[in-house]
Amino acid sequence: MSNPYGSGFGGGYGRQTTAPASAAPARAPAPAAGGVPTASGDLVKDTTTAAFSTDVIRESRNQPVLVDFWAPWCGPCKQLTPILERVVQAAGGRVKLVKMNIDEHPSIAGQLGVQSIPAVFAFVNGQPVDGFMGALPESEVRAFVDRLAGPGGAGAGDPVAEALKEAGELLKAGDAASAAQVFAAVLQHDPENAAAAAGLAECYLAAGDTARARAVVDQLPPAMLDDPAFATVKTKLKLADEIGQLGDAATLQARLEGDPDDHQARFDLALIAQAKGDREAAAGHLLEIIRRDRSFDDDGARRKLLEFFEVWGPTDPATKEGRRKLSSLLFR
Repeated sequence: MSNPYGSGFGGGYGRQTTAPASAAPARAPAPAAGGVPTASGDLVKDTTTAAFSTDVIRESRNQPVLVDFWAPWCGPCKQLTPILERVVQAAGGRVKLVKMNIDEHPSIAGQLGVQSIPAVFAFVNGQPVDGFMGALPESEVRAFVDRLAGPGGAGAGDPVAEALKEAGELLKAGDAASAAQVFAAVLQHDPENAAAAAGLAECYLAAGDTARARAVVDQLPPAMLDDPAFATVKTKLKLADEIGQLGDAATLQARLEGDPDDHQARFDLALIAQAKGDREAAAGHLLEIIRRDRSFDDDGARRKLLEFFEVWGPTDPATKEGRRKLSSLLFR
């Protein structure tokens, strides 16, 4: 596969030394054979709808708790669950794993917006703070746990992983141009690195260049776009399309003042607030719809709020506060 990512972000990609040609991405170990195993010990357990509050909400006040939503018919679940169990056991108590069969207990997964499995949610202090969908390799699951609960020393020294981490930190710090250079250096070495390609698209989005972000995505094979790394990018592009079709904010506000139950006007105002960067107002509008009428647009306000959380990131104050308020509405 040739490198489809163009020749520059604000003047070219130059930081090749971050990911030298001799570097190689970590390979995931082969998944365990057979079905989803039953693990013993306090670190891994199965739960039910009735026990969820105790096993997850309350227990997450002691240490992070991963919730693995799975089903017996799900092939990728049979790959991911043994990996989760190994990583959690190796973490030595820094994190716990709780497994929930959504065939037997569907309501919690539905409330959290789980649309495909496997899906993993991380709870801290009683609130969902992070997560991923799909069967990730063990190295990525270990990195996820390390980000959540602190590093345990495994997996260090991978130059590609270190380059991706550096690029992510640069992007988070607002230096999209430098981050793009690092992501591009990784792609020069490995054109099929989904995390690097998604990161490059994120750089264009951060710079307000939606067209170039979409061009990166459009050149990728479908299998690569299915990688969980692209979930946030696709959500941001979807929101950009929706915002482009909205009406005038003053007209929508007038409609809402005339009828506080005009949920469509409130929903559109939430999208406009998101486009303007007013995350508090965006979440507030959607939470108010959820409070007034969960059935609006087939629970569309909650689903849209989850999209916003994905775009904002799990550590953003607006995400944390929004998840806290959403949880109080859903689990009261």
